[in-house]
Amino acid sequence: MPLSRRDLFRAVPAAVAAGAVPQFATAADGLVVRMREPRNLETQLADLGPATTPTEAFYVRNHFPVPALDPKTFTLAVEGHVGKPLTLSLDDLQKMGTATLDITLECAGNGRVFLVPPARGLQWGHGAVGTAKWTGVALGAVLERAGVKAGAVDVVLVGADKGAIADPATPGPIPFDRGIPLAKAKADETLLAWHMNGAPLTADHGAPLRAVVGGWYGMASVKWLTRVVVTDRPYTGFWQTFDYSVWERAAAGPRLVPVTAIQPKAVVTSVGPGAVVKAAGFVLSGRAWAGEHAVAKVEFTLDGGKTWQPAKHDKGRPLGWVAWESGPLTAPAGVLRVAARCTDDKGTTQPEARDPDRRTYMINHLVPTEVTAK
Repeated sequence: MPLSRRDLFRAVPAAVAAGAVPQFATAADGLVVRMREPRNLETQLADLGPATTPTEAFYVRNHFPVPALDPKTFTLAVEGHVGKPLTLSLDDLQKMGTATLDITLECAGNGRVFLVPPARGLQWGHGAVGTAKWTGVALGAVLERAGVKAGAVDVVLVGADKGAIADPATPGPIPFDRGIPLAKAKADETLLAWHMNGAPLTADHGAPLRAVVGGWYGMASVKWLTRVVVTDRPYTGFWQTFDYSVWERAAAGPRLVPVTAIQPKAVVTSVGPGAVVKAAGFVLSGRAWAGEHAVAKVEFTLDGGKTWQPAKHDKGRPLGWVAWESGPLTAPAGVLRVAARCTDDKGTTQPEARDPDRRTYMINHLVPTEVTAK
């Protein structure tokens, strides 16, 4: 028999249902340390920023130690199924044209700590997300100069960082890479970026050059980018078959497919687990995003999802987030179970329950946070 909404929320262990994210050490800049080496740092929700996230507060996701690359000697190789292989310096790229876009990046495992049963991987709360102003050249312009041949299928982005993974095991050290379809590679929202929030990229964020694939989870936005390889067949590398993949139901049976587009999600940033609010006049607020789609509606609940109320927010746009707010609220004294949910402009709403076919990724099911009204 299907679980009711109340049963679904009760199925989450009490500490997690209350939004209690394990707090590891906190770095000097206020980021929560999820792993020391390689560095993996989570933004505290109060520091996400209204429009953009300050670079020093932006979450850091590193698979391997940060490689040392000198911007003065850096080159990007563009090769594979192209008519004119290229070797481009940073100066060459910057002369090809410049675009600046506000784009929200979210780690594909953001919210993993709320999975039941616990799943392997970094135990992110909701703070592995951020919005920045990214400046660079459109990847499509670079591909056009290289002369992509007919029959091209994928564009593989290869970083300079490398290492070996034990589970599942890799065939020795491998670089972090990711293949994206040619159409997405040529889309306006896919950049090769050298600036973040108006300043050169920092080492943790991919200096001197990184990809920014707008609307897709962060694993596609490869950092320390040194190679772009065009292929004439679908790319089936480690990072989109063994890892960063989810189950898709097909006529012949379930099959693994790469993680791609960000799913709609809203989070409460104004209160955390165990917070005490005034029963009359308190305000909830937070952020909501929907990847390639615009946020159309944000709602919030005070009772764990039994009833919902509309939130106020600016008009949404694809690729970015919106700030939302409840307005002054009055609630009975006692424990409140607050959460928010987002609906995009295609009518897709955050689900109440976790879809296990998503493995440990694309985590946007509802998780209430307990606060006390007095």
